[in-house]
Amino acid sequence: MIRSPVSGIGFGLRSARIASARLSNALAASLAVASLSVCLLVTVTALSIKVVAAMPIAG
Repeated sequence: MIRSPVSGIGFGLRSARIASARLSNALAASLAVASLSVCLLVTVTALSIKVVAAMPIAG
């Protein structure tokens, strides 16, 4: 088995940037918008449950 001369050094040769700064910023903004929309959905659901619970039962 022939090994490359670099294989013994490990993964610390150079730090490769996985994603660009623009992509990272876009991902962070997307996660922020998603978390805000989930918060809004939970709030609207809780308020609608309170409204339904306050309604008199027809019968």
